[in-house]
Amino acid sequence: MLFEASRFSLPETQCTEVVITERRRRMLLAHLRERLDDAEAGRELFDELVGDAGQVPLPIPTSTVPHAVAGVLLASPDDPRTVTQWAETFYTSPTSLRRAFLAETGLTFSEWRTRARINASVELLARDGKVSVVAQQVGFTSANGFILAFRRYSG
Repeated sequence: MLFEASRFSLPETQCTEVVITERRRRMLLAHLRERLDDAEAGRELFDELVGDAGQVPLPIPTSTVPHAVAGVLLASPDDPRTVTQWAETFYTSPTSLRRAFLAETGLTFSEWRTRARINASVELLARDGKVSVVAQQVGFTSANGFILAFRRYSG
């Protein structure tokens, strides 16, 4: 698998076990079959395989407004503001904000926010947090909704 080592910062400094879920196994096999010489695909797969344990990939938008919204949501994943409310806060249109998130991250605003919430929940759950409490802390309105979303991303 090709990738530029200089473009990566490893989360570990020693040999580390990587958990290969069924989803990751399929990604690895597909990559090895189809895109052996594609360095960008190699980078994406590398990020997926050695990313933070339990964390889902979460690209950060780069333009000013989406980046600012993302920063607030990463710091406060329970922020309930809708994309329309965010757009009003930054004097832009909801459509422009949605398009920017999709163009810069490959994810819709809603999908991006859900991933940010899932990632925030991993650390809270690791600290022996109760599922219902963690769900509320990261902005889910119900524990069941949180459980369904968490399963969807973590397998």
